[in-house]
Amino acid sequence: MKKTNTLEDNWVPTWNEEFEFPLTIPELALLWIEVHEYDMSKKDDSGGQTCLPVSELRSGIRVVPLHDRKGEKYKSVKLLMHFEFV
Repeated sequence: MKKTNTLEDNWVPTWNEEFEFPLTIPELALLWIEVHEYDMSKKDDSGGQTCLPVSELRSGIRVVPLHDRKGEKYKSVKLLMHFEFV
């Protein structure tokens, strides 16, 4: 599991971080992404989640929709991500 740095009080967060994942069987690999709202005084809130089959990802910049815990797609919450395969 990899984690980005925590950003505080930011309505348009930009992480600009890179992660590498060695894959043994890419056809079966899944990329699970969770976004949380960090809160020092209370429990963190879920900002959305998604699960992407690595075999379906393509290199380049992609818009990734997020879902709530029930699996419902958020209408206006998305991640802009850059994927690169080496």
